[in-house]
Amino acid sequence: MKILCLNCGSSSVKYLLFDWQAKMTVASGLVERVGIGASFINIEAPGREKVTVNQDCPTHKDAIQLVINTLTHKEHGVIDSLDGIAAVGHRVVHGGEKFVKSAIIDDKIVETFRELSSLAPLHNPPNIQGIEAARALMPKIPHMAIMDTAWHQTMPESSYMYALPRAWYEKYAIRRYGFHGTSFLYTAKRAAVLLGKDPFKTNLVICHIGNGASVNAVKNGLSYDTSMGFTPLEGLVMGTRAGDHDPAIPLYVMARESLNPGEMDGILNKKSGKLAITGKYSDARDVELAAEQGDARSQLALDMEANRIKKYIGAYAAEVGGIDAVVFTAGVGEMGPLTRAGALGGLEFMGIKMDPEKNDISKTRNAETEISCKTSKVKVFVIPTDEERVFVEDVVGLMNGSYDIHTRFDYTFQHPDYRNKLRDDAFAKQCVKKPALLKVAADTQHAAQR
Repeated sequence: MKILCLNCGSSSVKYLLFDWQAKMTVASGLVERVGIGASFINIEAPGREKVTVNQDCPTHKDAIQLVINTLTHKEHGVIDSLDGIAAVGHRVVHGGEKFVKSAIIDDKIVETFRELSSLAPLHNPPNIQGIEAARALMPKIPHMAIMDTAWHQTMPESSYMYALPRAWYEKYAIRRYGFHGTSFLYTAKRAAVLLGKDPFKTNLVICHIGNGASVNAVKNGLSYDTSMGFTPLEGLVMGTRAGDHDPAIPLYVMARESLNPGEMDGILNKKSGKLAITGKYSDARDVELAAEQGDARSQLALDMEANRIKKYIGAYAAEVGGIDAVVFTAGVGEMGPLTRAGALGGLEFMGIKMDPEKNDISKTRNAETEISCKTSKVKVFVIPTDEERVFVEDVVGLMNGSYDIHTRFDYTFQHPDYRNKLRDDAFAKQCVKKPALLKVAADTQHAAQR
């Protein structure tokens, strides 16, 4: 049984084909520049060279058709026909308050997503376009929606409500929703495994740090609070998003520069964050390189980013009454020792002691690592996220009738014997070139190789 996962952005379609019986990825890739010309698709499959095909895709329907054509291609394809696909899972960024778990898609659910588009105008419309295109191209195959916001529906009212007029919540559903839910679900379950604890007796602070970034407070295995709010704009200093700031500032500038709400929204989401601080760079790698070369504004961006993460770690640890571990994940979280060191520096009074050598070594997306000192009361893990694995397991559960909210659903990756063969193989190859990685591997299988 093969599951196709689709993640449709405004100008891209990310895809993954997973073989449930073999428990491994068959192929994955990305269609880029959808709707803007010069489109192309990449496909990667185990044991094969990466292939790139140039083909214009004016719409998401064209892009998904290209995905299908690529997966079934005689030379670089991996399946003979659509008959090899049992179901399709779609990422939906915003499910509002209406969804506490993944769902089988029908016309009514699509209409609900459309109604919620005002809550996520940059994300839900392309998600919907992808769903409609895929359903039209694959009408005989069941389609499921996996919501980023569902994980956070366990937050108490004291965490998700704003100190704003109650009528705004009642009329416009203005509240904290949170995002990156599938990533937090996966890493929370994996952290419990590494700790050797019942996931529902585990307290964590999880830092999903990428170009978009958020922090999640996990209390007894449930989302308790999160840094992103009504939209993904709130919280940390991000690549181009402002994060937390005095809400009077945009009003002040709008009045003086005659900006309309749409223009200010564009500034806060696309022209702020590290890009605004440095004046040049939004990508963490560019910022770090510039800082190393003595650029003061780039160093300031790194310092501000780290300080904001540190504040959330401390606040959330207090909020849940103490934590078992801090977890870093996503692009920068997994590959950014500098950001991790800045965020954890000075937190020894909380029992968080990072090992600088382990932190410097830990740059891998293929294995879970531990970067805390042996004497640290609070563990520090770096866990490569696997949102697609959550997609797949939710889809399979929906198909066989076993699926439920995560407190009543058994994910394979929440068990100590869970393995990801592709990652294990990639890590083994990586360790040939960098044996020191074995010193930081967190799981017992890799630890035995030390």
